[in-house]
Amino acid sequence: MTQLDVAFRYGTPPGENELRALTYVRDVYGVRRIEFNEAQQMVRVEYDASRLSEKTVAAILRRAGMDLREKIELV
Repeated sequence: MTQLDVAFRYGTPPGENELRALTYVRDVYGVRRIEFNEAQQMVRVEYDASRLSEKTVAAILRRAGMDLREKIELV
């Protein structure tokens, strides 16, 4: 198991429907944690890289209704 984090900046903040859909994202095998930073309009996801890729994580978030704009490099 290889744990990695990926962060994305989003445009429109998630509303009630998106937040509800994101509760199901946590059930996706390989997604460990989702954190929001509203001040920076950023969502950060900890995931198992042996199961998922960054592109897959982004696709899962978009299907949940997230308005992802760009990937943020984590230091």
